[in-house]
Amino acid sequence: MKTAFVFPGQGAQQVGMGRALYDDFAEAKAVFDEADAVLGESQSDLIFNGPIENLSRTANTQPAIVTVSIAALRAFQSRSPLQPDFVAGHSLGEYAALVAANAMSLADAVTVTRARGTFMQEAVPEGQGAMAAVLKLDDETVRAICRDAAQGEVVAPANFNSPGQIVISGHAAAVQRATALAKERGGRAIPLKVSAPFHCELMKPAAAKLEKHLVGLNFSAPKCPLVTNVTGTKNTNPDATADLLVQQVTAPVRWTDSVHHMIAQGVTRFIEFGPGNVLAGLIAKTNASVQVLTVNTPEGIDNALQLLNEETSQPNGE
Repeated sequence: MKTAFVFPGQGAQQVGMGRALYDDFAEAKAVFDEADAVLGESQSDLIFNGPIENLSRTANTQPAIVTVSIAALRAFQSRSPLQPDFVAGHSLGEYAALVAANAMSLADAVTVTRARGTFMQEAVPEGQGAMAAVLKLDDETVRAICRDAAQGEVVAPANFNSPGQIVISGHAAAVQRATALAKERGGRAIPLKVSAPFHCELMKPAAAKLEKHLVGLNFSAPKCPLVTNVTGTKNTNPDATADLLVQQVTAPVRWTDSVHHMIAQGVTRFIEFGPGNVLAGLIAKTNASVQVLTVNTPEGIDNALQLLNEETSQPNGE
């Protein structure tokens, strides 16, 4: 049985996330402590105590979610020898995936995502951009809706999350026009509470700043294939990593393709590390036959270990 470790993106944040891991696992506490030291501030206090308004600021959210995700991973790894056959992350989660694959240090991931969050927030004045989730329509229909709604502005698919769930992003008025068209054409549209229109052309200023920020950063070859958002397929070339991370800022997240690719390569078990369980839901909607586990609390670790131990104790278990 092949296993993929996956990591969530922005939107999964909540006050108190990771606190039980911090309290119960020295390995998790070490991750929080290292991130605090790298950032030169008590990010842990903000994560554990809020307020949510500050935690939800993009420049704070991004390193916080990476920190909690890696804390969950390290806690799990302190109890289990299981190694991933693939890793992947949704948008921001790709940085945690790089850390999990030993392709990037935790310190670099935390500092880069702090900068990335700042660049993305600065790219578009607040209120000028928007995002919305479009449901019950296929990919090509949503692309056509975006073309029809643009009218000289930007609106485009930003996240292909699962079959029938596509997030669009762009100028606020264009997104509003697209949501109206989606409803006319038999779909549903839900406005998202976001601070900026991610993964579209409006993020070009952020991509340019990130490209400069990544110069001189050392990426190693991942210890297992990493499936990237930009391509929806695996990358094992460290020389391509920085360019893919820059492209990711303006390109759509091909999560559905990523899940299909891993399943086609033999993955039958996905373990989500980090706050919430958004990816677990998306994976289940994409393919209901695979096993999906969520690890973000001590109880989640216990449950995952129990399932894994039951499988290995079976006569033909792997």
